[in-house]
Amino acid sequence: MTVTEDRPAESPAPAKQVGQARRRKEDARLITGKTTWTDNMVLPGMLHMAVVRSPVSHAKLVNVDVTAAAAAPNVVAVFTGRDFAEEQGSIPCAWPVTPDMVNPGHPSVAVDEVNHVGEAVAVIVARSKRAAQDAVELVDVDYDVLPPVLDMEEAIAADAALTHDHLESNTSFHFVFDGGENGVAEDTAQAFADAEVVVSRRFVQQRLIPAFMEPRAVVVQPQGDNYTLWSSTQIPHILRVMLAMVTGVPEHKLRVIAPDVGGGFGGKLQVTPEEVLTLLVARRLGKPVKWTETRSESLMTAHHGRDQIQYIDIASDREGNVKGLRARILADMGAYLRLVSPGVPVLGAFMFGGIYKFPAYRFEADGIFTNKVPTDAYRGAGRPEATFAVERIMDELAVELGMDPLELRRKNWIKAEEFPFTTSAGMTYDSGDYEAATQQALELLGYDELRAEQQRRRESNDPVQLGIGFSTFTEMCGLAPSRVLGSLSYGAGGWEHASIRMLPTGKVEVVTGSTPHGQGHETAWSQIVADELGVPFEDVEVLHGDTAISSRGMDTYGSRSLVVGGVAVVNAAVKVVAKARTVAAHLLEASEDDLEFRGGTFSVKGTPGSGVSIQEIALATFASHNFPEGVEPSIDADATYDPENFSFPHGTHICAIEVDTETGFVKIRKYACVDDIGTIVNPLIVEGQVHGGLAQGIAQALYEEAVYDADGNLTTGSFVDYLIPSAADLPHFDTGNTVHAAPGNPIGAKGVGEAGCIASTPAVVNAALDAVRHLGVSDIRMPLTPERVWRAINQGGDGGDRATAGTNAYGGASTETSSGVSTDASSLGGDR
Repeated sequence: MTVTEDRPAESPAPAKQVGQARRRKEDARLITGKTTWTDNMVLPGMLHMAVVRSPVSHAKLVNVDVTAAAAAPNVVAVFTGRDFAEEQGSIPCAWPVTPDMVNPGHPSVAVDEVNHVGEAVAVIVARSKRAAQDAVELVDVDYDVLPPVLDMEEAIAADAALTHDHLESNTSFHFVFDGGENGVAEDTAQAFADAEVVVSRRFVQQRLIPAFMEPRAVVVQPQGDNYTLWSSTQIPHILRVMLAMVTGVPEHKLRVIAPDVGGGFGGKLQVTPEEVLTLLVARRLGKPVKWTETRSESLMTAHHGRDQIQYIDIASDREGNVKGLRARILADMGAYLRLVSPGVPVLGAFMFGGIYKFPAYRFEADGIFTNKVPTDAYRGAGRPEATFAVERIMDELAVELGMDPLELRRKNWIKAEEFPFTTSAGMTYDSGDYEAATQQALELLGYDELRAEQQRRRESNDPVQLGIGFSTFTEMCGLAPSRVLGSLSYGAGGWEHASIRMLPTGKVEVVTGSTPHGQGHETAWSQIVADELGVPFEDVEVLHGDTAISSRGMDTYGSRSLVVGGVAVVNAAVKVVAKARTVAAHLLEASEDDLEFRGGTFSVKGTPGSGVSIQEIALATFASHNFPEGVEPSIDADATYDPENFSFPHGTHICAIEVDTETGFVKIRKYACVDDIGTIVNPLIVEGQVHGGLAQGIAQALYEEAVYDADGNLTTGSFVDYLIPSAADLPHFDTGNTVHAAPGNPIGAKGVGEAGCIASTPAVVNAALDAVRHLGVSDIRMPLTPERVWRAINQGGDGGDRATAGTNAYGGASTETSSGVSTDASSLGGDR
């Protein structure tokens, strides 16, 4: 090994990669389709699986006749639930949120009863996909139809029909959290009893469908008693563990690979019946098997999101100082508990207070079974629901008090000098400046000019009215720490793992347990490692998604990739440098303490002209001809990182909306948002994440809703009926950032994947209401379709199908407060 002697005395350090708007490394193959999606895979002798699905939402299975299907051309086998009854186990639920939570069990293919439309009743295995699909029509199933349970408020009635007749009720769990200084219910009750003003509202979070771009697909290849499973999944590591537990295949005999995955939004954070069935069929037949869903199957049977009824009470004095918050939530679980279904509303419990200083707080959630497809994580998972509730009720309180909604927020939010701040929900927010983000957002929007225009339109009775809506938010990101998840009975940890391998030629392999499905890991991780090791960005390769290559990991969800997985990468890089320092000291014949590491090169302090690069050390380590005595010949390193706290990004979103009062048509005039996500690794990726989140949050407010009819049929089972906005339906977004680095991790990052989705929905709804509130409208149920807006203006209620009086968080009718200020919410309506 030759030490380089001819470097300039003050060679410039390479330009920092973190902070650069690098185009993503992965985009070329993804955009051009030169990649491997799961459905692209073709294996020798591969068979194809299709699923026979129930057309009814609730029924006993009297008989499943597969005779004709089994005799069809190119059909290899047909299996029913009884064929797999002894080996299919139950789809796992990893989050028993209370000790007495009721889990009815979830077979991958029904044996005796179906509980939602689309539930599997048989599987066809054929030599071609077409033959398997054709044979589905030949299976004759005799159903004894039972009455479906579809409405949560009816489901909790004493005389309600049962979703599962072997259970005592339709309630899976009752979760209670008492916050505040003492954490007892009496404190919150007293705060409300003493309050001068109490406002109560009932909000509905409609059911949504993740609608990822790439349909789910699974391929299983048996090799003796070993199995390789490819799946379009967000969670290959978790999936491997769970499949081993469900099917009995030993974990070390099962390899799970998530190749390039075309989106997930939480919809692929799952262990699916089809993954279990494809593995069981491949094991039974000893041949490779593929299953790929159709789009209609995806919308009908992949898990859905949201679907809550929220009863919210807020207490304050006459000056607008908040005194307490109560939330009671009915959360629709659907027919079964999926992987983290019960945990979604529980995550929201810690965020209902938002950025405000509520002295008293109580949260209750009931998980309710219905004869609909199960719900589970969808982008934000509990945080959008909580933010919607608190931002909507703050606007309602402002109206009750006759205050400007922004001034009410300013009066009650946490001030910059108060960080770190422990909320009444027990969260310790680490950093931020809500005033700075808000001020920047106001300037981006052109707030004063729009308010003046709004006033002119009001005075002229313009049929197109203008409204402005606010939404401030914070969220708990980086789903961890493990000890906190353990205290909430979550079935796994929140750590993440990374490895860095220095190759002899100086190139770098980064192995990450965080599995991307569109986030840009390969680019962002390369930027981080390039800075930490001082190597070229192009010399870093990121490996992921294969449990044989990345043996440890907790995967990707909950805005945890950068703030947990990225920190693991940093920590591994620090270890690499530390190991390399020992080798460099030997090569330079100097003490380790006398070395400095700058721009990828070790040199002796005071003599920067001579030194050795970390890439040269990689080659020296490979050869090991001149190596320190007793030192292991490797500078590779692993790291596992488990955070001490969540991270807490925040932001202010402001929406200006035009509402045509004659047609009900709603158009976003302008949208401005300023987010504080801590240190920004790649501004281009951040902008894409924010835009995507805004699109989905706005879609909930204006477009999307999964609708079931009275028999439990999904009537929005195609993109003809389930309305997803295109780019042409969305406005230009004026975005900005404030930067307050997270103090709890070395990157300073806070997370961005869910920010836009969390904040945008209440901003849009508040804006629409601001446009028409002077016409007597107090609520419009989402999505704000032209029909619903028109009906709310012209017929009252919330524009939904049914109207109801307002209720408080404990189900009672709204009453007058101690000061005599009415909290009657009869104009709000609902869907009852």
